[in-house]
Amino acid sequence: QVQLVESGGGLVQAGGSLTLSCAASGRTFSSYAVGWFRQVPGKEREFVAGTIWSGGSGYYADSVKGRFTISRDNAKNTVYLQMNSLKPEDTAVYYCAADSAGGLIIDGMDYWGKGTLVTVSS
Repeated sequence: QVQLVESGGGLVQAGGSLTLSCAASGRTFSSYAVGWFRQVPGKEREFVAGTIWSGGSGYYADSVKGRFTISRDNAKNTVYLQMNSLKPEDTAVYYCAADSAGGLIIDGMDYWGKGTLVTVSS
């Protein structure tokens, strides 16, 4: 069974930084796409950043481009989201998700973690 477990969320002041981790287990993810998504209560879940586990550059939502960086450690089966220059509007529950077909479409993701809360105070 595939498991994705997020960690690293917390409370940070505006302008600060956080690094989220997504530890994956249960199978080989080399061909998978892995993404970070976020959701604010009452709003739809949205794409934040994604990458292909086997390599390649990251993809980013315009709202986080230049501030967030996605990376992976294949040896640890872990994907990271480095978040810098955080803004209050980045406050959300952040989810890690994986898609065996290599896509980053919310409705197409095969596996989801339970999420980690990021709160950015002004």
